[in-house]
Formats: sequence, C-alpha cells, structure tokens
Amino acid sequence: MMDFRVGFGYDSHRFAPGRPLVIGGIVIPYELGLAAHSDGDVLIHAVCDALLGAAGLKDIGTWFPDTDAAYKNADSTLLLAKVVELVHGKGWQVNNLDCTLVLERPKMKPHIDDIIAKLSQLLETPTENIAVKAKTNEKMGFTGAGEGIAAVAAVTLRK
Repeated sequence: MMDFRVGFGYDSHRFAPGRPLVIGGIVIPYELGLAAHSDGDVLIHAVCDALLGAAGLKDIGTWFPDTDAAYKNADSTLLLAKVVELVHGKGWQVNNLDCTLVLERPKMKPHIDDIIAKLSQLLETPTENIAVKAKTNEKMGFTGAGEGIAAVAAVTLRK
C-alpha cells in the first residue's frame, strides 16, 4: 500500500506598475506586475503552500518570511526549489499537481504550456502530472475588477 498526502495552496497579489509579471516561473508580457516582497509569482507561491501543507511543513511564510530582506524581490522558482528539497527530504515525491489561476487579464492560454513545462522541471515530475488552468471571475471581486490575480493549487504526494 502506497502512502499519499494531499495539500492545498492559495495566494493572491494585487497588480503594481514597474514590475515584471511572473507566473509559474515565466515572465508574461503585460504592462503591470504583482506587488509583493518577492517577485510576486502567485502561482509558485500557491504551489509552495500546497507542497508544504501536504508534507506537514507549515507554510511558505514560515520558510520565507516577508520580513526577511534576503527574500526581497526573490525569484520564486528558487523558493520552490528549496520547498521541493524539503519535501524530498521527508521522503515525498510529487504525484500530481492541479492549479487554477483566477484573473481577467492578461490572457494566459498562450503561456500555459510553458508554465507546465517549467513546473515539471522544478517539481521533477512529468508534464502529464501537471494541470494549469486560467479562469475569469466574471467581473466579480478584486480579480474580476482587474485589480490582481489569485491562484489555487492542489497537490498529491506519494512516499
């Protein structure tokens, strides 16, 4: 019998001028980036929390606090690499990852395959084990008003 764990992650950031928009480790051409202590990669942050939760390793803020200057403008793919190292250190491997971005704009369809490929590389799991979807919020809430982006991620880990 195989041991499995499930984790769920969520993150959101508001748009901000003068910053690149980074989602899933990919720079997305857009006139706004995301306000954050790090690079603001909302998808990677949700994935980190899902992985950490599934492995019983607290949350992303515990490992990479926004009060620590070392993480100012940090590349979130490096944070995810550290999380993967921690998860592997507990004997877990990624079984699958399912993510949803919630945003009105920019359109994500042209970037989804690149994001999946990047996540596959970072998580050391085949692309067929990863799903990334983008949905609008039908003009409701802060994402619907175009004020920012939210992301959710669900992961299963196996021993």
